[in-house]
Amino acid sequence: MEFKMHPIGVIHSPFTEKSETPIQSIRSQAIGKVELFSQFADGLQDIEGFSHLILLYVFHRSSEYSLQVTPFLDDRRRGLFATRYPSRPNPIGLSTVRLISRDANVLEIEGVDVLDGTPLLDIKPYMPEFDIRQNVRAGWYETRKKL
Repeated sequence: MEFKMHPIGVIHSPFTEKSETPIQSIRSQAIGKVELFSQFADGLQDIEGFSHLILLYVFHRSSEYSLQVTPFLDDRRRGLFATRYPSRPNPIGLSTVRLISRDANVLEIEGVDVLDGTPLLDIKPYMPEFDIRQNVRAGWYETRKKL
């Protein structure tokens, strides 16, 4: 089975090199912009009522992947699917960002952690009732050596 996806916009950020990007949006205070292509602008109606958004995008500068990786916040090899490492079989990323403002088809956001020019696949509103989980375990991350 094959799926075909097309960007609905582009994420603009101050980061042009992979080494510059913050590790996870929660660790970033960087300001960026999400520019939706004009044909999708009507889909932004009512978005201003949300403080945070979940962005789904393509790791467009990732290349080959390995099923065993050393994550950024650890020094041991781990299974790819037990990490958020960007080089993946389907290079899809997600970030939860704070919505600052909207101007027509452009959203100003805080917490951007992607490269400038990242293709945007979708936007979903962050909803605490649906997105917060209780009694969560974080696997190897909880017991790793602090780097």
